[in-house]
Amino acid sequence: MNRLSHVICRTWKRIKSLPEKTLLIILSVLVGLCSGAAAVVLKKLIDLIRFGLTDLVDGTQSGLLYIIYPGVGMLISLLFVKYVIKDNISHGVTKVLLAVSKNKSKIKPHNIYSSVASSAVTIGFGGSVGAEAPIVYSGAAIGSNVAKAFGLSYKNMTILLGCGAAGAIAGIFKAPLAGVLFALEILFFNISMTSVLPLLLSTITATVVSYLFLGDAVPFSNTIQDFSMGNIPYYIILGIFCGLVSLYFMRTTLRVEDKMRRVVNPFAKWAIGAVALGVLVLLFPPLYGEGYDSLTNMLNNAPSDLETGFAFSDMITGKWALLIFFTLIMLLKVYATAFTNAGGGVGGTFGPTLVTGGFAGFIVARFINLLGFSSIVLPEANFVLVGMAGLMAGVMQAPMTAIFLIAEITGGYELLIPLIITASISFVTIRTVEQYSIYTKRIAQQGDLLTHDSDQAVLTLLNTSDFIERDFATVNMDWNLGQLVKVISESHRNIFPVIDSTGRYQGVVNLDDVRSVMFDTEQYETLFIYNFMTSMPSLIYVDEKMDSVMSKFERTGTWNLPVVDKNRKYIGFISKSKIFLSYREQLQQVSHD
Repeated sequence: MNRLSHVICRTWKRIKSLPEKTLLIILSVLVGLCSGAAAVVLKKLIDLIRFGLTDLVDGTQSGLLYIIYPGVGMLISLLFVKYVIKDNISHGVTKVLLAVSKNKSKIKPHNIYSSVASSAVTIGFGGSVGAEAPIVYSGAAIGSNVAKAFGLSYKNMTILLGCGAAGAIAGIFKAPLAGVLFALEILFFNISMTSVLPLLLSTITATVVSYLFLGDAVPFSNTIQDFSMGNIPYYIILGIFCGLVSLYFMRTTLRVEDKMRRVVNPFAKWAIGAVALGVLVLLFPPLYGEGYDSLTNMLNNAPSDLETGFAFSDMITGKWALLIFFTLIMLLKVYATAFTNAGGGVGGTFGPTLVTGGFAGFIVARFINLLGFSSIVLPEANFVLVGMAGLMAGVMQAPMTAIFLIAEITGGYELLIPLIITASISFVTIRTVEQYSIYTKRIAQQGDLLTHDSDQAVLTLLNTSDFIERDFATVNMDWNLGQLVKVISESHRNIFPVIDSTGRYQGVVNLDDVRSVMFDTEQYETLFIYNFMTSMPSLIYVDEKMDSVMSKFERTGTWNLPVVDKNRKYIGFISKSKIFLSYREQLQQVSHD
Protein backbone atom coordinates (compact mmCIF):
# COMPACT_ATOMS: atom_id res chain seq x y z
CA MET A 1 0.00 0.00 0.00
CA ASN A 2 2.84 2.36 0.88
CA ARG A 3 4.56 1.55 -2.42
CA LEU A 4 1.37 2.30 -4.34
CA SER A 5 0.96 5.63 -2.53
CA HIS A 6 4.57 6.46 -3.31
CA VAL A 7 4.10 5.69 -7.01
CA ILE A 8 0.92 7.79 -7.15
CA CYS A 9 2.60 10.74 -5.45
CA ARG A 10 5.63 10.53 -7.73
CA THR A 11 3.45 10.33 -10.83
CA TRP A 12 1.37 13.28 -9.63
CA LYS A 13 4.50 15.39 -9.14
CA ARG A 14 5.83 14.48 -12.57
CA ILE A 15 2.55 15.41 -14.24
CA LYS A 16 2.37 18.74 -12.40
CA SER A 17 5.96 19.51 -13.39
CA LEU A 18 5.13 19.29 -17.10
CA PRO A 19 5.09 22.55 -19.12
CA GLU A 20 1.67 24.14 -18.80
CA LYS A 21 0.92 23.96 -22.52
CA THR A 22 1.65 20.23 -22.57
CA LEU A 23 -0.36 19.73 -19.41
CA LEU A 24 -3.28 21.59 -20.96
CA ILE A 25 -3.41 19.16 -23.89
CA ILE A 26 -3.41 16.14 -21.58
CA LEU A 27 -6.00 17.61 -19.27
CA SER A 28 -8.31 18.55 -22.17
CA VAL A 29 -8.65 14.84 -22.95
CA LEU A 30 -9.32 14.07 -19.28
CA VAL A 31 -11.95 16.81 -19.12
CA GLY A 32 -13.53 15.48 -22.33
CA LEU A 33 -13.81 12.02 -20.78
CA CYS A 34 -15.41 13.39 -17.62
CA SER A 35 -17.80 15.82 -19.33
CA GLY A 36 -18.83 13.14 -21.83
CA ALA A 37 -19.49 10.76 -18.96
CA ALA A 38 -21.52 13.45 -17.16
CA ALA A 39 -23.65 13.93 -20.28
CA VAL A 40 -24.27 10.19 -20.50
CA VAL A 41 -25.21 10.03 -16.81
CA LEU A 42 -27.65 12.91 -17.22
CA LYS A 43 -29.32 11.35 -20.26
CA LYS A 44 -29.60 7.98 -18.50
CA LEU A 45 -30.99 9.52 -15.31
CA ILE A 46 -33.64 11.48 -17.22
CA ASP A 47 -34.72 8.34 -19.09
CA LEU A 48 -34.69 6.25 -15.91
CA ILE A 49 -36.96 8.70 -14.09
CA ARG A 50 -39.23 9.30 -17.08
CA PHE A 51 -39.79 5.63 -17.89
CA GLY A 52 -40.07 4.76 -14.22
CA LEU A 53 -42.91 7.25 -13.81
CA THR A 54 -44.56 5.98 -16.98
CA ASP A 55 -44.55 2.40 -15.67
CA LEU A 56 -46.28 3.53 -12.46
CA VAL A 57 -49.49 4.68 -14.16
CA ASP A 58 -52.15 3.07 -16.27
CA GLY A 59 -54.33 4.67 -18.92
CA THR A 60 -56.96 5.98 -16.53
CA GLN A 61 -54.48 7.67 -14.21
CA SER A 62 -51.97 8.99 -16.70
CA GLY A 63 -53.80 12.19 -17.61
CA LEU A 64 -54.02 13.44 -14.02
CA LEU A 65 -50.57 12.27 -12.96
CA TYR A 66 -48.80 13.83 -15.94
CA ILE A 67 -50.27 17.15 -14.85
CA ILE A 68 -48.98 16.66 -11.30
CA TYR A 69 -45.57 15.15 -12.10
CA PRO A 70 -43.84 18.37 -13.26
CA GLY A 71 -44.74 20.18 -10.03
CA VAL A 72 -43.43 17.25 -7.97
CA GLY A 73 -40.13 17.32 -9.85
CA MET A 74 -39.84 21.07 -9.37
CA LEU A 75 -40.46 20.67 -5.62
CA ILE A 76 -37.82 17.94 -5.24
CA SER A 77 -35.35 20.09 -7.14
CA LEU A 78 -36.22 23.14 -5.02
CA LEU A 79 -35.69 21.24 -1.76
CA PHE A 80 -32.42 19.75 -3.02
CA VAL A 81 -31.02 23.12 -4.07
CA LYS A 82 -32.30 25.04 -1.04
CA TYR A 83 -31.40 22.63 1.75
CA VAL A 84 -28.63 20.43 0.35
CA ILE A 85 -26.69 22.55 -2.16
CA LYS A 86 -27.61 25.93 -0.64
CA ASP A 87 -26.57 27.78 -3.77
CA ASN A 88 -28.21 29.19 -6.89
CA ILE A 89 -27.46 26.82 -9.78
CA SER A 90 -30.07 27.93 -12.32
CA HIS A 91 -29.22 29.53 -15.71
CA GLY A 92 -26.11 27.42 -16.22
CA VAL A 93 -24.65 29.10 -19.31
CA THR A 94 -25.06 32.56 -17.79
CA LYS A 95 -23.35 31.35 -14.60
CA VAL A 96 -20.43 30.05 -16.65
CA LEU A 97 -20.07 33.44 -18.37
CA LEU A 98 -20.10 35.16 -14.98
CA ALA A 99 -17.47 32.76 -13.64
CA VAL A 100 -15.16 33.74 -16.50
CA SER A 101 -15.73 37.48 -16.14
CA LYS A 102 -16.05 37.93 -12.36
CA ASN A 103 -14.61 34.86 -10.60
CA LYS A 104 -11.37 34.15 -12.52
CA SER A 105 -13.00 31.11 -14.19
CA LYS A 106 -13.46 29.35 -10.86
CA ILE A 107 -16.64 27.31 -10.35
CA LYS A 108 -17.62 25.59 -7.11
CA PRO A 109 -16.95 21.82 -7.04
CA HIS A 110 -20.56 20.93 -6.20
CA ASN A 111 -21.64 22.14 -9.64
CA ILE A 112 -20.02 19.04 -11.09
CA TYR A 113 -22.93 16.97 -9.77
CA SER A 114 -25.59 19.34 -8.45
CA SER A 115 -26.72 20.57 -11.88
CA VAL A 116 -26.90 17.00 -13.20
CA ALA A 117 -28.94 15.71 -10.25
CA SER A 118 -31.42 18.60 -10.06
CA SER A 119 -31.99 18.88 -13.81
CA ALA A 120 -32.46 15.10 -14.13
CA VAL A 121 -35.27 15.26 -11.58
CA THR A 122 -36.79 18.38 -13.11
CA ILE A 123 -36.83 17.04 -16.67
CA GLY A 124 -37.50 13.42 -15.75
CA PHE A 125 -40.68 14.48 -13.97
CA GLY A 126 -41.80 16.49 -16.99
CA GLY A 127 -40.41 19.99 -16.45
CA SER A 128 -40.59 21.89 -19.72
CA VAL A 129 -36.88 22.75 -19.91
CA GLY A 130 -33.72 21.45 -21.54
CA ALA A 131 -30.83 19.46 -20.13
CA GLU A 132 -28.15 21.26 -22.14
CA ALA A 133 -27.54 24.34 -19.96
CA PRO A 134 -27.17 22.27 -16.75
CA ILE A 135 -24.72 19.88 -18.42
CA VAL A 136 -22.75 22.85 -19.76
CA TYR A 137 -22.51 24.15 -16.19
CA SER A 138 -21.44 20.71 -14.98
CA GLY A 139 -18.86 20.31 -17.75
CA ALA A 140 -17.48 23.80 -17.13
CA ALA A 141 -17.22 22.98 -13.41
CA ILE A 142 -15.26 19.83 -14.27
CA GLY A 143 -12.83 21.84 -16.41
CA SER A 144 -12.48 24.61 -13.84
CA ASN A 145 -11.79 22.28 -10.91
CA VAL A 146 -9.35 20.10 -12.84
CA ALA A 147 -7.45 23.25 -13.81
CA LYS A 148 -7.50 24.43 -10.21
CA ALA A 149 -6.18 21.07 -8.97
CA PHE A 150 -3.19 21.34 -11.32
CA GLY A 151 -2.57 25.03 -10.59
CA LEU A 152 -3.14 26.33 -14.11
CA SER A 153 -3.10 30.07 -14.87
CA TYR A 154 -6.31 32.04 -15.42
CA LYS A 155 -5.86 31.87 -19.19
CA ASN A 156 -5.52 28.08 -19.28
CA MET A 157 -8.13 27.59 -16.59
CA THR A 158 -10.54 29.49 -18.84
CA ILE A 159 -9.61 27.28 -21.81
CA LEU A 160 -10.11 24.12 -19.74
CA LEU A 161 -13.44 25.46 -18.48
CA GLY A 162 -14.40 25.91 -22.13
CA CYS A 163 -13.22 22.37 -22.87
CA GLY A 164 -15.61 21.06 -20.23
CA ALA A 165 -18.54 23.07 -21.58
CA ALA A 166 -17.78 22.14 -25.19
CA GLY A 167 -17.33 18.50 -24.22
CA ALA A 168 -20.69 18.53 -22.45
CA ILE A 169 -22.45 19.83 -25.58
CA ALA A 170 -20.59 17.30 -27.73
CA GLY A 171 -21.46 14.49 -25.33
CA ILE A 172 -25.16 15.18 -24.97
CA PHE A 173 -25.72 15.82 -28.70
CA LYS A 174 -22.91 13.66 -30.20
CA ALA A 175 -21.85 16.83 -32.00
CA PRO A 176 -18.11 17.59 -31.60
CA LEU A 177 -17.93 20.49 -34.04
CA ALA A 178 -20.97 22.17 -32.49
CA GLY A 179 -19.32 21.86 -29.07
CA VAL A 180 -16.25 23.75 -30.28
CA LEU A 181 -18.34 26.43 -31.98
CA PHE A 182 -20.49 26.80 -28.85
CA ALA A 183 -17.39 27.59 -26.80
CA LEU A 184 -16.03 30.01 -29.41
CA GLU A 185 -19.27 31.89 -30.10
CA ILE A 186 -20.84 32.00 -26.65
CA LEU A 187 -18.22 31.48 -23.95
CA PHE A 188 -14.92 32.91 -25.20
CA PHE A 189 -14.33 36.56 -26.05
CA ASN A 190 -10.70 36.28 -27.11
CA ILE A 191 -8.97 33.08 -28.23
CA SER A 192 -6.35 32.18 -30.81
CA MET A 193 -6.46 29.23 -33.18
CA THR A 194 -3.73 27.45 -31.20
CA SER A 195 -6.10 27.33 -28.24
CA VAL A 196 -8.73 25.55 -30.34
CA LEU A 197 -6.77 22.27 -30.21
CA PRO A 198 -7.70 21.51 -26.56
CA LEU A 199 -11.35 22.20 -27.43
CA LEU A 200 -11.20 19.78 -30.35
CA LEU A 201 -9.57 17.07 -28.25
CA SER A 202 -12.14 17.50 -25.49
CA THR A 203 -15.18 17.39 -27.79
CA ILE A 204 -13.92 14.39 -29.78
CA THR A 205 -13.23 12.52 -26.56
CA ALA A 206 -16.65 13.37 -25.12
CA THR A 207 -18.35 12.31 -28.36
CA VAL A 208 -16.58 8.94 -28.33
CA VAL A 209 -17.76 8.40 -24.75
CA SER A 210 -21.30 9.25 -25.82
CA TYR A 211 -21.10 6.86 -28.79
CA LEU A 212 -19.91 4.04 -26.54
CA PHE A 213 -22.79 4.34 -24.09
CA LEU A 214 -25.63 5.87 -26.15
CA GLY A 215 -24.96 4.39 -29.59
CA ASP A 216 -23.93 6.07 -32.82
CA ALA A 217 -27.38 7.02 -34.13
CA VAL A 218 -28.13 10.71 -34.59
CA PRO A 219 -30.26 12.14 -31.74
CA PHE A 220 -33.10 13.13 -34.10
CA SER A 221 -34.13 10.64 -36.77
CA ASN A 222 -35.90 12.25 -39.73
CA THR A 223 -37.30 11.80 -43.22
CA ILE A 224 -36.07 15.02 -44.79
CA GLN A 225 -36.01 15.48 -48.55
CA ASP A 226 -33.25 16.80 -50.80
CA PHE A 227 -32.73 20.54 -50.96
CA SER A 228 -34.51 22.36 -53.79
CA MET A 229 -33.18 25.72 -55.01
CA GLY A 230 -36.73 26.83 -55.70
CA ASN A 231 -37.49 26.85 -51.97
CA ILE A 232 -34.84 29.46 -51.11
CA PRO A 233 -37.39 32.36 -50.94
CA TYR A 234 -39.39 30.41 -48.38
CA TYR A 235 -36.29 29.72 -46.28
CA ILE A 236 -35.68 33.48 -46.32
CA ILE A 237 -39.22 33.99 -45.01
CA LEU A 238 -38.55 31.36 -42.36
CA GLY A 239 -35.38 33.22 -41.31
CA ILE A 240 -37.28 36.48 -40.78
CA PHE A 241 -40.04 34.64 -38.92
CA CYS A 242 -37.50 32.86 -36.68
CA GLY A 243 -35.85 36.19 -35.88
CA LEU A 244 -39.16 37.65 -34.75
CA VAL A 245 -40.08 34.54 -32.75
CA SER A 246 -36.59 34.63 -31.18
CA LEU A 247 -37.23 38.16 -29.96
CA TYR A 248 -40.57 37.08 -28.53
CA PHE A 249 -39.00 34.00 -26.90
CA MET A 250 -36.19 35.94 -25.29
CA ARG A 251 -38.13 38.92 -24.00
CA THR A 252 -41.05 36.81 -22.75
CA THR A 253 -38.68 34.53 -20.84
CA LEU A 254 -36.95 37.43 -19.11
CA ARG A 255 -40.25 39.22 -18.40
CA VAL A 256 -41.90 36.17 -16.79
CA GLU A 257 -38.81 35.42 -14.70
CA ASP A 258 -38.64 39.04 -13.55
CA LYS A 259 -42.27 38.94 -12.44
CA MET A 260 -41.79 35.63 -10.66
CA ARG A 261 -38.71 37.01 -8.91
CA ARG A 262 -40.94 39.53 -7.12
CA VAL A 263 -42.49 36.62 -5.21
CA VAL A 264 -40.11 36.35 -2.25
CA ASN A 265 -41.26 33.05 -0.74
CA PRO A 266 -39.69 30.19 -2.77
CA PHE A 267 -42.56 27.83 -1.98
CA ALA A 268 -45.09 30.39 -3.15
CA LYS A 269 -43.13 30.65 -6.41
CA TRP A 270 -43.13 26.87 -6.66
CA ALA A 271 -46.91 26.76 -6.18
CA ILE A 272 -47.48 29.37 -8.88
CA GLY A 273 -45.09 27.67 -11.28
CA ALA A 274 -46.44 24.16 -10.62
CA VAL A 275 -50.08 25.16 -11.10
CA ALA A 276 -49.35 27.23 -14.21
CA LEU A 277 -47.29 24.46 -15.79
CA GLY A 278 -49.87 21.84 -14.87
CA VAL A 279 -52.62 23.82 -16.60
CA LEU A 280 -50.47 24.30 -19.70
CA VAL A 281 -49.68 20.58 -19.88
CA LEU A 282 -53.37 19.74 -19.38
CA LEU A 283 -54.33 21.88 -22.37
CA PHE A 284 -51.23 21.22 -24.47
CA PRO A 285 -49.61 17.83 -23.71
CA PRO A 286 -46.62 18.47 -26.04
CA LEU A 287 -45.43 21.00 -23.44
CA TYR A 288 -44.67 18.11 -21.07
CA GLY A 289 -40.94 17.50 -20.71
CA GLU A 290 -38.23 18.59 -23.13
CA GLY A 291 -40.51 18.24 -26.15
CA TYR A 292 -38.06 16.23 -28.24
CA ASP A 293 -40.73 13.61 -29.00
CA SER A 294 -42.71 16.35 -30.74
CA LEU A 295 -39.66 17.28 -32.80
CA THR A 296 -39.13 13.67 -33.84
CA ASN A 297 -42.75 13.37 -34.95
CA MET A 298 -42.55 16.53 -37.04
CA LEU A 299 -39.17 15.57 -38.52
CA ASN A 300 -40.72 12.30 -39.64
CA ASN A 301 -43.79 13.95 -41.19
CA ALA A 302 -46.10 12.70 -38.46
CA PRO A 303 -47.26 15.93 -36.75
CA SER A 304 -50.78 14.62 -36.22
CA ASP A 305 -49.38 11.96 -33.87
CA LEU A 306 -48.84 14.63 -31.20
CA GLU A 307 -51.24 14.47 -28.28
CA THR A 308 -53.79 17.27 -28.43
CA GLY A 309 -55.21 17.28 -24.87
CA PHE A 310 -58.78 17.08 -23.70
CA ALA A 311 -59.67 20.65 -24.71
CA PHE A 312 -58.64 20.19 -28.35
CA SER A 313 -59.08 16.47 -28.99
CA ASP A 314 -62.31 17.00 -30.93
CA MET A 315 -61.27 20.27 -32.55
CA ILE A 316 -58.18 19.25 -34.55
CA THR A 317 -60.15 18.20 -37.60
CA GLY A 318 -60.08 21.07 -40.13
CA LYS A 319 -57.07 21.79 -42.34
CA TRP A 320 -56.28 24.99 -40.37
CA ALA A 321 -56.92 23.52 -36.92
CA LEU A 322 -53.57 21.75 -36.51
CA LEU A 323 -51.76 24.90 -37.63
CA ILE A 324 -53.56 26.96 -34.98
CA PHE A 325 -52.86 24.34 -32.31
CA PHE A 326 -49.15 24.25 -33.16
CA THR A 327 -48.99 28.05 -33.17
CA LEU A 328 -50.35 28.10 -29.63
CA ILE A 329 -47.77 25.53 -28.55
CA MET A 330 -45.00 27.61 -30.11
CA LEU A 331 -46.14 30.71 -28.24
CA LEU A 332 -46.72 28.93 -24.92
CA LYS A 333 -43.54 26.83 -24.79
CA VAL A 334 -41.65 29.86 -23.51
CA TYR A 335 -44.13 30.25 -20.63
CA ALA A 336 -43.85 26.58 -19.72
CA THR A 337 -40.06 26.91 -19.63
CA ALA A 338 -40.09 30.12 -17.59
CA PHE A 339 -42.56 28.71 -15.04
CA THR A 340 -40.46 25.57 -14.64
CA ASN A 341 -37.26 27.49 -13.92
CA ALA A 342 -38.89 30.19 -11.80
CA GLY A 343 -40.79 27.57 -9.77
CA GLY A 344 -37.65 25.84 -8.53
CA GLY A 345 -36.81 23.54 -11.42
CA VAL A 346 -33.32 23.45 -12.91
CA GLY A 347 -33.04 23.44 -16.67
CA GLY A 348 -32.10 25.58 -19.62
CA THR A 349 -33.59 27.29 -22.64
CA PHE A 350 -31.38 25.40 -25.11
CA GLY A 351 -33.82 22.52 -25.59
CA PRO A 352 -36.96 24.68 -25.60
CA THR A 353 -35.31 26.84 -28.27
CA LEU A 354 -34.90 23.81 -30.52
CA VAL A 355 -38.50 22.71 -29.92
CA THR A 356 -39.94 26.17 -30.52
CA GLY A 357 -37.85 26.49 -33.67
CA GLY A 358 -39.16 23.17 -34.93
CA PHE A 359 -42.74 24.33 -34.45
CA ALA A 360 -41.89 27.64 -36.15
CA GLY A 361 -40.54 25.81 -39.18
CA PHE A 362 -43.62 23.59 -39.40
CA ILE A 363 -45.96 26.57 -39.08
CA VAL A 364 -44.30 28.45 -41.95
CA ALA A 365 -44.28 25.41 -44.26
CA ARG A 366 -47.84 24.35 -43.44
CA PHE A 367 -49.13 27.93 -43.78
CA ILE A 368 -47.57 28.34 -47.24
CA ASN A 369 -48.83 24.92 -48.29
CA LEU A 370 -52.37 25.73 -47.19
CA LEU A 371 -52.32 29.04 -49.05
CA GLY A 372 -51.03 27.34 -52.19
CA PHE A 373 -48.39 30.00 -52.94
CA SER A 374 -45.85 27.41 -54.04
CA SER A 375 -46.23 25.37 -57.20
CA ILE A 376 -44.96 22.39 -55.21
CA VAL A 377 -45.74 21.25 -51.70
CA LEU A 378 -43.04 22.44 -49.31
CA PRO A 379 -41.32 19.60 -47.39
CA GLU A 380 -42.52 20.32 -43.87
CA ALA A 381 -39.89 18.09 -42.20
CA ASN A 382 -37.15 20.12 -43.92
CA PHE A 383 -38.59 23.35 -42.57
CA VAL A 384 -38.88 21.87 -39.08
CA LEU A 385 -35.18 20.99 -39.16
CA VAL A 386 -34.11 24.39 -40.54
CA GLY A 387 -36.43 26.22 -38.12
CA MET A 388 -34.55 24.63 -35.21
CA ALA A 389 -31.36 26.31 -36.42
CA GLY A 390 -33.15 29.58 -37.14
CA LEU A 391 -34.47 29.99 -33.62
CA MET A 392 -31.21 28.94 -31.99
CA ALA A 393 -29.31 31.47 -34.10
CA GLY A 394 -31.71 34.18 -32.95
CA VAL A 395 -32.17 33.37 -29.27
CA MET A 396 -28.53 32.52 -28.59
CA GLN A 397 -27.15 34.81 -31.29
CA ALA A 398 -24.78 32.04 -32.29
CA PRO A 399 -25.46 31.26 -35.97
CA MET A 400 -22.42 29.02 -36.56
CA THR A 401 -23.29 26.86 -33.56
CA ALA A 402 -26.89 26.64 -34.74
CA ILE A 403 -25.98 25.67 -38.31
CA PHE A 404 -23.58 22.87 -37.47
CA LEU A 405 -25.37 21.60 -34.38
CA ILE A 406 -28.57 20.97 -36.31
CA ALA A 407 -26.62 19.42 -39.18
CA GLU A 408 -24.82 17.09 -36.75
CA ILE A 409 -27.78 16.02 -34.59
CA THR A 410 -30.04 15.31 -37.56
CA GLY A 411 -27.53 14.20 -40.17
CA GLY A 412 -29.04 16.93 -42.33
CA TYR A 413 -25.90 18.16 -44.11
CA GLU A 414 -27.78 18.08 -47.41
CA LEU A 415 -29.74 21.04 -46.04
CA LEU A 416 -26.60 23.03 -45.24
CA ILE A 417 -27.50 25.83 -47.66
CA PRO A 418 -30.98 26.50 -46.18
CA LEU A 419 -29.51 26.12 -42.68
CA ILE A 420 -27.02 28.90 -43.46
CA ILE A 421 -29.65 31.10 -45.11
CA THR A 422 -32.25 30.81 -42.36
CA ALA A 423 -29.83 31.00 -39.42
CA SER A 424 -28.05 34.04 -40.87
CA ILE A 425 -31.26 35.94 -41.62
CA SER A 426 -32.71 35.11 -38.20
CA PHE A 427 -29.53 36.40 -36.57
CA VAL A 428 -29.56 39.62 -38.59
CA THR A 429 -33.28 40.13 -37.92
CA ILE A 430 -33.00 40.00 -34.14
CA ARG A 431 -29.74 41.96 -34.03
CA THR A 432 -31.49 44.96 -35.56
CA VAL A 433 -33.46 45.37 -32.31
CA GLU A 434 -31.61 43.28 -29.69
CA GLN A 435 -27.85 43.42 -29.22
CA TYR A 436 -27.54 40.64 -26.65
CA SER A 437 -28.47 36.97 -26.45
CA ILE A 438 -30.68 35.38 -23.82
CA TYR A 439 -27.50 34.37 -21.99
CA THR A 440 -25.77 37.75 -22.06
CA LYS A 441 -28.53 40.34 -21.73
CA ARG A 442 -28.68 40.45 -17.93
CA ILE A 443 -24.90 40.25 -17.61
CA ALA A 444 -24.54 43.16 -20.03
CA GLN A 445 -27.06 45.19 -18.01
CA GLN A 446 -24.92 44.58 -14.91
CA GLY A 447 -21.77 45.62 -16.76
CA ASP A 448 -20.16 42.18 -16.29
CA LEU A 449 -20.13 40.99 -19.90
CA LEU A 450 -16.79 40.24 -21.56
CA THR A 451 -16.62 41.45 -25.15
CA HIS A 452 -14.14 41.27 -28.03
CA ASP A 453 -13.04 44.80 -27.10
CA SER A 454 -9.85 43.86 -25.21
CA ASP A 455 -9.75 47.13 -23.26
CA GLN A 456 -13.35 46.75 -22.09
CA ALA A 457 -12.83 43.04 -21.38
CA VAL A 458 -9.87 43.69 -19.08
CA LEU A 459 -11.78 46.38 -17.18
CA THR A 460 -14.67 43.93 -16.73
CA LEU A 461 -12.32 41.34 -15.25
CA LEU A 462 -11.00 43.82 -12.68
CA ASN A 463 -12.92 44.26 -9.42
CA THR A 464 -12.99 47.66 -7.71
CA SER A 465 -12.83 46.07 -4.25
CA ASP A 466 -9.44 44.47 -5.06
CA PHE A 467 -7.77 47.89 -5.39
CA ILE A 468 -8.92 49.57 -2.19
CA GLU A 469 -6.05 50.72 0.02
CA ARG A 470 -7.10 50.91 3.65
CA ASP A 471 -3.92 52.15 5.35
CA PHE A 472 -4.82 55.85 5.22
CA ALA A 473 -5.13 57.29 8.71
CA THR A 474 -8.52 58.95 9.20
CA VAL A 475 -9.12 62.14 11.17
CA ASN A 476 -12.29 63.58 12.66
CA MET A 477 -13.51 66.86 11.26
CA ASP A 478 -13.89 68.30 14.82
CA TRP A 479 -10.29 67.64 15.81
CA ASN A 480 -7.81 70.46 16.33
CA LEU A 481 -4.42 70.95 14.69
CA GLY A 482 -2.57 69.31 17.59
CA GLN A 483 -4.51 66.07 17.17
CA LEU A 484 -3.93 66.18 13.42
CA VAL A 485 -0.15 66.64 13.87
CA LYS A 486 -0.03 63.58 16.12
CA VAL A 487 -1.69 61.46 13.43
CA ILE A 488 0.67 62.88 10.77
CA SER A 489 3.70 61.93 12.82
CA GLU A 490 2.58 58.28 12.94
CA SER A 491 1.56 58.00 9.29
CA HIS A 492 3.53 57.31 6.10
CA ARG A 493 0.83 58.86 3.87
CA ASN A 494 0.37 62.50 2.89
CA ILE A 495 -3.40 62.36 2.48
CA PHE A 496 -5.74 62.12 5.47
CA PRO A 497 -9.44 61.33 4.88
CA VAL A 498 -11.80 63.33 7.10
CA ILE A 499 -14.84 61.63 8.63
CA ASP A 500 -17.58 62.71 11.00
CA SER A 501 -18.64 60.99 14.21
CA THR A 502 -20.67 58.39 12.25
CA GLY A 503 -17.81 57.47 9.91
CA ARG A 504 -19.23 59.30 6.89
CA TYR A 505 -16.69 60.76 4.48
CA GLN A 506 -16.42 64.59 4.54
CA GLY A 507 -13.24 65.48 2.66
CA VAL A 508 -9.45 65.22 2.91
CA VAL A 509 -6.52 67.06 4.44
CA ASN A 510 -3.32 67.21 2.39
CA LEU A 511 0.01 67.31 4.20
CA ASP A 512 1.19 70.21 2.02
CA ASP A 513 -1.73 72.34 3.26
CA VAL A 514 -0.68 72.10 6.92
CA ARG A 515 3.08 71.97 6.50
CA SER A 516 3.51 75.70 7.11
CA VAL A 517 1.75 75.66 10.51
CA MET A 518 2.24 72.12 11.79
CA PHE A 519 5.22 73.14 13.94
CA ASP A 520 3.53 76.26 15.35
CA THR A 521 2.40 74.81 18.69
CA GLU A 522 0.61 78.02 19.66
CA GLN A 523 -2.03 77.31 17.00
CA TYR A 524 -2.61 73.66 17.99
CA GLU A 525 -5.71 74.59 19.99
CA THR A 526 -7.01 77.39 17.75
CA LEU A 527 -6.97 75.73 14.32
CA PHE A 528 -9.17 72.78 13.45
CA ILE A 529 -9.40 70.10 10.78
CA TYR A 530 -12.12 71.94 8.92
CA ASN A 531 -9.74 74.88 8.43
CA PHE A 532 -7.58 72.68 6.16
CA MET A 533 -10.15 70.27 4.72
CA THR A 534 -10.69 70.20 0.96
CA SER A 535 -12.99 68.09 -1.18
CA MET A 536 -11.94 65.53 -3.78
CA PRO A 537 -13.25 66.03 -7.33
CA SER A 538 -15.13 62.72 -7.28
CA LEU A 539 -16.00 59.70 -5.14
CA ILE A 540 -15.83 55.99 -5.97
CA TYR A 541 -18.45 53.60 -4.65
CA VAL A 542 -17.29 50.23 -3.37
CA ASP A 543 -19.44 48.23 -5.81
CA GLU A 544 -18.82 50.50 -8.82
CA LYS A 545 -17.77 48.98 -12.14
CA MET A 546 -14.17 49.45 -13.16
CA ASP A 547 -14.94 51.21 -16.43
CA SER A 548 -16.85 53.85 -14.44
CA VAL A 549 -13.94 54.16 -12.01
CA MET A 550 -11.48 54.73 -14.84
CA SER A 551 -13.71 57.33 -16.45
CA LYS A 552 -13.72 59.26 -13.15
CA PHE A 553 -9.92 59.19 -13.02
CA GLU A 554 -9.70 60.41 -16.60
CA ARG A 555 -12.29 63.14 -16.09
CA THR A 556 -10.77 64.50 -12.86
CA GLY A 557 -7.09 64.05 -13.74
CA THR A 558 -6.31 62.83 -10.22
CA TRP A 559 -4.22 59.82 -9.16
CA ASN A 560 -6.08 58.94 -5.95
CA LEU A 561 -9.80 58.94 -5.17
CA PRO A 562 -11.67 58.03 -1.96
CA VAL A 563 -13.97 54.99 -1.81
CA VAL A 564 -17.26 55.06 0.10
CA ASP A 565 -20.24 52.75 0.49
CA LYS A 566 -23.81 53.55 -0.50
CA ASN A 567 -24.29 55.45 2.79
CA ARG A 568 -21.17 57.54 2.09
CA LYS A 569 -19.19 55.86 4.86
CA TYR A 570 -15.46 55.98 4.23
CA ILE A 571 -13.82 52.71 3.06
CA GLY A 572 -10.38 53.63 1.68
CA PHE A 573 -8.61 55.02 -1.39
CA ILE A 574 -7.93 53.71 -4.90
CA SER A 575 -4.75 54.59 -6.77
CA LYS A 576 -4.80 55.02 -10.54
CA SER A 577 -1.22 53.74 -10.81
CA LYS A 578 -2.15 50.50 -9.04
CA ILE A 579 -5.00 49.95 -11.51
CA PHE A 580 -2.62 50.51 -14.46
CA LEU A 581 -0.19 47.92 -13.09
CA SER A 582 -2.94 45.34 -12.65
CA TYR A 583 -4.37 46.22 -16.06
CA ARG A 584 -1.11 45.32 -17.78
CA GLU A 585 -0.89 42.03 -15.90
CA GLN A 586 -4.51 41.14 -16.71
CA LEU A 587 -4.04 42.03 -20.38
CA GLN A 588 -1.25 39.46 -20.57
CA GLN A 589 -3.53 36.88 -18.98
CA VAL A 590 -6.40 37.36 -21.44
CA SER A 591 -4.17 37.54 -24.51
CA HIS A 592 -4.16 33.99 -25.88
CA ASP A 593 -0.95 33.30 -27.75
